Amino acid sequence: MFVCICNAITERDVQAAVADGAGSLSDLQAQLGIATCCGCCAETAVQYLPGGHYDSPLHNEHGLGARSIAGPAANDAAATTLVETVARRA
Repeated sequence: MFVCICNAITERDVQAAVADGAGSLSDLQAQLGIATCCGCCAETAVQYLPGGHYDSPLHNEHGLGARSIAGPAANDAAATTLVETVARRA
């Protein structure tokens, strides 16, 4: 699945960057260029970071995580600030 259509960045690209140590949206922007054009993908991209919806190693191919404790939501204050900052730069 494409996460960033503008830069043709896939879900696997983001997962690999996180596995290689990316821990913030800024890290993903530096490594992949994600969310550097229109910024629409920023909210989805942060979900692959530690604490996001898709960071669990138990996450399966059907989009269902096996965790019982929910992590931070994409619309939490920290994630919202990141998305707003990216949108202003675009």
